[in-house]
Amino acid sequence: MAHAPSIHELLKTHFGYDDFLPLQEQIIASVLERHDSLVLMPTGGGKSLCYQLPSLRLDGLTLVVSPLIALMKDQVDGLKANGLAADFINSTIPYGEVRRVQTDALAGRLRILYVAPERLALDGFQAFLDRLDVSLIAVDEAHCISEWGHDFRPDYRNLKALRSRLP
Repeated sequence: MAHAPSIHELLKTHFGYDDFLPLQEQIIASVLERHDSLVLMPTGGGKSLCYQLPSLRLDGLTLVVSPLIALMKDQVDGLKANGLAADFINSTIPYGEVRRVQTDALAGRLRILYVAPERLALDGFQAFLDRLDVSLIAVDEAHCISEWGHDFRPDYRNLKALRSRLP
């Protein structure tokens, strides 16, 4: 029986780091214990790792709600370069590509899926979510809501429904 790699082994193998930044290890442990977590760190503080690394230990998919298309692409490119199965769905990709990503997610070939908050409001996407085994929901760049006002991306207000739909 093979042993499950430790979070330190996963950190080194998939992200190339020997040590965690301050608070990351405690936050990751909390996430792995399935506690809700609000992570406030400065830019470059390592917030993304706090949901990316747990995705390697949790059985289902990690769903990341992100408001920034360029950030989604950068994150996914970096994760793929590190050998993690990740993808995104947003308004820049054609329907055929959306279907391919959804098929990969449903087949369990993805660990992390990034989506824009507006996508969550679509009936077809909600039906897709109902068929997924989601183990973690992360809201990336959540500070944008308060910094840019409540009129910025009003679909962020629907995150409560997402939490109810995917407890």
